[in-house]
Amino acid sequence: MKNAMQIITSLQNKPQFSKLKKFECIDTIQSMFMPSFTRFVKFAYFQNNTLFFVLNHNAGKQEFLNSVQSIKSVLKMHIPEGCKDQKIDDIKAFVTHSPLKKAQDVQIVRQYYTEKASGTLNVHMNDPKLEEIAKSIQNIIKDNNDS
Repeated sequence: MKNAMQIITSLQNKPQFSKLKKFECIDTIQSMFMPSFTRFVKFAYFQNNTLFFVLNHNAGKQEFLNSVQSIKSVLKMHIPEGCKDQKIDDIKAFVTHSPLKKAQDVQIVRQYYTEKASGTLNVHMNDPKLEEIAKSIQNIIKDNNDS
């Protein structure tokens, strides 16, 4: 019987889930940076064997420039377990000034319509149970229409 970790590992090794390995590699490399830097990271991605960090402030870029050379040298000497399949030639960062979209408060608008049915329909059915149900619906419509 497989435990949860074994199931997740077997799923990650399938080709259709190869992007999960990339995200695991990004998280591993991001954990090597100082915590003061990680709060500036919006997201990260791979493109042409280059790992890009998208930052939300210029101070984050300065922090990145201070520590990126040490991270690159560590990656050349020892590749983390999650990054064995991913070739990393360079690590870069840039600042984006696009604002984050915040979740907007959703207001529920309820519209009430006046009843257009007047309940003045003649009900004639062969089945007495159906006729009784139809007449009860007709009475409800008349009662709602009067109030």
